[in-house]
Amino acid sequence: MEDAFASLLSQSGNLETVIRAARMIAMLDTNVLILGESGTGKELFAHALHQSSRRANAAFITVNCAALPEQLAESELFGHRKGAFTGAENHQQGRIQAAHQGTLFLDEIGELPLNVQAKLLRFLENGECQTLGKTQPEKIEARIIAATNRDLNAEVKAGRFRQDLYYRLNIVPLEIPPLRERKADIKLLLAHFSQTFAKRYQAPAPQFSRTCLKYLSEYSWAGNVRELKNFCERMVIFHSGQTLDVSDLPSEFQEKQVAAPNEISSFDLPEAGISLEKLEVHLIRQALARTYGNCSQAARLLGLSRDTLLYRMKKYTIDS
Repeated sequence: MEDAFASLLSQSGNLETVIRAARMIAMLDTNVLILGESGTGKELFAHALHQSSRRANAAFITVNCAALPEQLAESELFGHRKGAFTGAENHQQGRIQAAHQGTLFLDEIGELPLNVQAKLLRFLENGECQTLGKTQPEKIEARIIAATNRDLNAEVKAGRFRQDLYYRLNIVPLEIPPLRERKADIKLLLAHFSQTFAKRYQAPAPQFSRTCLKYLSEYSWAGNVRELKNFCERMVIFHSGQTLDVSDLPSEFQEKQVAAPNEISSFDLPEAGISLEKLEVHLIRQALARTYGNCSQAARLLGLSRDTLLYRMKKYTIDS
């Protein structure tokens, strides 16, 4: 079988660790929860898991939960019979039925309405799919891969996501690191996407000067791989065959350049001094708030290991 994960280009140790874990579980039928910021490639991981599984020749059905209108979400997932509700003029197969014996990828699962979460939980527990307008459920056998850029544990605490569904989905979590934490991959991805779009547009790919490459490697890439891919397409269209320096980059790239996460430009100690303990508590709370309670992401912001952060949270009785 062709290695489906080979398309996930990486020279970064932290992403390679995730890829190794994904290879280990691909052949299993366990549910998988893919975590990561927007643009990190969660759907590519889901595709690779499907293509490396025993279901590779069956359907791979994608559902963008964020794009489902709340009033139609249940019908889209579970299907409906003619006359089940106003406007239901024909029978409609649901996405779950379409994924029978294949894989159902639920993207942005954190956006699914609570009432639909209850029905999804029932399906995960016993494989029963209750079509709207039918009295008897039908048995559907499908693997579930879910993805989200939200911290579902924090969503559970806020009452926006069912705890029992979270536990059902979170059997095998795969957390994809953001591009700013995969600096070793930036040069590789720039070359790959530049060549891809050069071939598409039948134009010579642009080159990047050493200074420009260093600059792009330190760029924050808030949109992750998706932003980098779009950047490469733009450069091929407007600068094909040229060698680019920093001054040739789009203005927004130059304006948004930020210091590396662990780099502090200056800090002036107040005349009256400070309480390091209070400052540490304040910074931990800020990091947790910025990452919506995700301890792994908060630890990265603070330059700590997750275990060290958890120790300090316990020490200062800080809740996530």
